[in-house]
Amino acid sequence: MKAARGVLPASGASDMAHIVLTFDDNRLASALFGQFDEHLALIEQKLTVDARARGNKVELRGDPTSTDQARRALDILYERLQSGHDLQTSDVEGAIRMAVAQDDQLVLPTLEKKGRLALAQIATRKKTIYARTPTQDAYMRAMERAELVFGVGPAGTGKTYLAVAYAAQLLERGQVERIILSRPAVEAGERLGFLPGDMKDKVDPYLRPLYDALYDMMPAEKVERALTAGAIEIAPLAFMRGRTLANAAVILDEAQNTTTMQMKMFLTRLGENARMVVTGDPSQIDLPPGVKSGLVEALRVLDGVSGVVSVRFEAKDVVRHRLVQAIVEAYEADAGAERAKAAARL
Repeated sequence: MKAARGVLPASGASDMAHIVLTFDDNRLASALFGQFDEHLALIEQKLTVDARARGNKVELRGDPTSTDQARRALDILYERLQSGHDLQTSDVEGAIRMAVAQDDQLVLPTLEKKGRLALAQIATRKKTIYARTPTQDAYMRAMERAELVFGVGPAGTGKTYLAVAYAAQLLERGQVERIILSRPAVEAGERLGFLPGDMKDKVDPYLRPLYDALYDMMPAEKVERALTAGAIEIAPLAFMRGRTLANAAVILDEAQNTTTMQMKMFLTRLGENARMVVTGDPSQIDLPPGVKSGLVEALRVLDGVSGVVSVRFEAKDVVRHRLVQAIVEAYEADAGAERAKAAARL
């Protein structure tokens, strides 16, 4: 914990704040500030504050709102270090986003005005993941309370990764008996029949992002044993008809490429003590022209149904490389301009 914290009168303009934070563990303080104070530099850049480290202390200067946001971000990160977790640049960016969101007064159960931030988290024996955006926070908590969750939005927002992480957590805790991963085999016009090998060999390339997330959350040998024992199952969407998926965490990824009938069939597989997460990006539909997306239809039809939660990610929720967010925003802006042109022609 921090040994001391103070708010000093700022010199100069009356609308400037000056906060001094003192951390009682020099080693953790060094990790908090980052190599060559790179974490503080990121906070300075994102929040437009002046952050200067001296030993185990840091002085924050800027407008009152920004300095308080910087303080809260540092609180989050220091507590994470105290829990034994290392800090990456993405963790610092996530803490900044959550601190800013608190002042935006977003309606989330974890964000109380001026209160302590309690970020949603998913923990397995290998890794603990914390929410990096308010939408991720809502998504992670939705998976805890709802049996069917839709995570919809652009690439890079973490919707698939978090779904797999949550499934791994449930399996490790014994809350489900198996994980079932599914994905429609539609990618830029390719079909399974064109791929060599048996069914597993054909489907594996399409499920690689799910595998990657699994190996990130669980030791490789445990993943291999679970695959061999059937505790983790690869279930091609086309072969799921007639099954009842009970005591399982079920994930359907790239759901924008399902047809309406495929989606209905998949959703009605839900059995007792099961959790189902459906992820997809309606802006990246690879279905043939004229074929409706089952994901888009399901979001419309199931809107307001009790027990179903839809969480929509946006470009601002992208947590990959900063350029990915810029790319997503550029495409969204272009699509908006095209829609405006089309409307003007009517």
